[in-house]
Parts: sequence; C-alpha cells; structure tokens
Amino acid sequence: MSEKIEVSVVMPCLNEADTIGVCIQKATSAMQQAGICGEVVIADNGSTDASKSIAQSLGARTVDVAERGYGAALMQGIESARGRFVIMGDADDSYDFLEIPAFVDRLREGFDLVQGCRLPRGGGRVLPGAMPFLHRWIGNPALSWLVRIMFRIPINDVYCGMRGFTRQWYDRLDLRSPGMEFATEMIIKSGLYGASMSQVPITLHPDGRQEHGPHLRTFRDGWRTLRLFLVFSPKWTFFFPGLLLILIAFVGYALAIPQIRIAGAALDVHTLLVASLAGLLGWQCVMLATLARIFAAREGMMPPLDRLETLTVERGLGFGLITMTAGIAMIVAVIVQWWKVDFGRLDYPQTMRLVVPGVTFVAIGFQTAMSALMAGVLRMHRRQRPASELDADFAPASSAEPITVADARESTTR
Repeated sequence: MSEKIEVSVVMPCLNEADTIGVCIQKATSAMQQAGICGEVVIADNGSTDASKSIAQSLGARTVDVAERGYGAALMQGIESARGRFVIMGDADDSYDFLEIPAFVDRLREGFDLVQGCRLPRGGGRVLPGAMPFLHRWIGNPALSWLVRIMFRIPINDVYCGMRGFTRQWYDRLDLRSPGMEFATEMIIKSGLYGASMSQVPITLHPDGRQEHGPHLRTFRDGWRTLRLFLVFSPKWTFFFPGLLLILIAFVGYALAIPQIRIAGAALDVHTLLVASLAGLLGWQCVMLATLARIFAAREGMMPPLDRLETLTVERGLGFGLITMTAGIAMIVAVIVQWWKVDFGRLDYPQTMRLVVPGVTFVAIGFQTAMSALMAGVLRMHRRQRPASELDADFAPASSAEPITVADARESTTR
C-alpha cells in the first residue's frame, strides 16, 4: 500500500478541533476527485482537545510530536509521510485544500518545490479579514522582497505555508528550524541549492478557529525570519558591511594623510584614527564572512563556494605575515626617528601618520593569520569509519568466559 501512495498531505496541529475536520475532508475530496492516491498525515503537537480523535475518525494518520513548534511538527510529520510528493498546509482552514491538484500537476512536471502565493503580485487573493494589515502590506511583502534581493529567489510570498515538494528534495535540504521560520528556511535552502521552483496562485481565507487565535506572533516570528536571513547570508550580514567600512577607511586615509581641508576643516590625525577603526572593523567583518561561509558549507547549511576553496591556510598566513611586517616597518621607522632625537619629544602630527597605519596593518595582519588558522580548523572533516570497524569496536569478546566488573577493576588498577 505504501508504495502506491503518490501524495502525502501533512498538517501541523495544536488544538485545531474547530477546523481540522473540514481541512481533512477537503484534502481527501480533492485527491479523490483528481484520481490521486494519497494520504493525510496530522502531526499532532500536543493537542488537548478533540483534534486527534477527529482526525482519526476521518481516516487521517496521526503522528505524535513531543517537541513544540510549527517546524518541529512539520519535520516529524513529513518524515513519516509515505508519498513521493508532500503537500503541507495549516489546519486552520485558511488554506483551501481543494487546490491540491494544482500543486500536484506542477510537481508531476518535474519541479522540486511548488510554492503557494496568496499575494496579488503573484496572482493570489486575500479575502477580507484573512490577513492582518501589518502582515499583508508590510511584513510579507518586505520579507519576500528581501528573499528576492539577498538570495535571488523568484518567490512572491515567502511566508505562505501551503506548498508542495518532492520527498527526495526535502531529504536533501536537512532543515533544522523548529519554529515558524521552518517554511522560510525551506525556501532559502532550496534557492541556495538550485531547486527548480514554481508558484501556484491560491486564495487565503479567514481563519476558521473559534476557540483560540493564530499561533503566529508578529514581531517574534518576524524577527526569527529576519535572523534566519542573516544566518544564511554571510555576504549581506558580514561581507557587504565590511566592504563599506573598508571603503570609508580608504577615503579617510586619502583625506587625512595629505591633510586635505574640507569646508575649512583640516583632516588630520584624528580622522586617521577613525578611518583606521573603520578599516579594522571592516576587515574583521570580511574575515567573519569567510569563516561563516566555510562553516555553513561544512555543516551542509549552504553549498560550498568555489572561490573559497582556493584560499588556503598558507595563503592566509602569508598575507597576514606580509601585512604585519609592513606595519612593523612603519613603527620601526618612528622608533628610529625617536632615537635620532635621543628619545626626546617627537613631532606627533607627523609621526602619528606612520604609527596609526603601522598599528592598523599589524592588527589586520594578525587577524588574517588567526582567521586562516581558524579556517583550517573548520575545514577539518571527521573521518567516516566503515561500519565493519565500528562493529568490531563494540563486538563482544571472543573468550568463552564473560568479563566481569571485578575483572575490569583489576585491569584498570594494573
């Protein structure tokens, strides 16, 4: 029977007795009318009402999920699904599961991920009272715009919880978010790993629940989504801000070293200090971007970046040592000047033009060398031992007499 199931409809559930029944009936009816062999899986997240018994009475399969969270429920529900394709959607009757065949048709065409779109920009429709003003006109459009800009993913409604995907693609993604950001993580990682994606316009209906309000928390879940964007985009989180700070440092140096006047103000050593601070912070951001990208690739969060593979530990150490040497040379030059005046008073506005860049170069070189070593640590992979070796380690002793606790103690004392 399990081999014949094509589609698994997975719904997370936490006290959805008001609406779980109609959602299951719509999903079942849609698959029957379209000739789709499917199942409905309810990932119950600790319901205390009649949700679970209602689901079972309507022929749905229930899966108990102990870990709380939207993502946690979906992950366990999807992992227990038997279908080749998975359609996920909320059990609050805001999504019309009669639209399932449209998702299945796209999946049969070969798409890895088919995203529902509720927003008019993608052809969708939001019925009156179905979505709060802040979500509809600010939250969803802004977050979807960020996804398109930061990750170049052509999705108009990143927060839409109704979507379809192949089970094979889901297994490849290795999703980890237990909260509401689960759906966003799926979109981001699908884009990073080059999934073939399509959109299906859908209609969002008003929430049908009466006993309690939505589980979504606007600001908490909005921040979690934004935080996820930052985690999965070292380029925008670290690299671009770092480049901006380095550019500010270059401009500051170009103006301060020749003491250029702007609007009558002479840019001097103080400008040089501030520019050096910007340069140090900027270079640190660039190093963090590099380390974060290496770590993300190692942990399977993002695909490897070919350009980083050429940045070896030795190259990083070499660049760091050269930069430190240049900085030390500048500092030594000032010490020589100090020696020439018998270690007396120096012309600080002049000597600081060497000391400040020198100290900055030493710090940048040191940061680079240490980051290169850290990158080497991050690139170390655990050796995957063959199963035969592991079995041998834990195999019982071949001796006919078992080893007792007393024997073990005696062996230890010896």
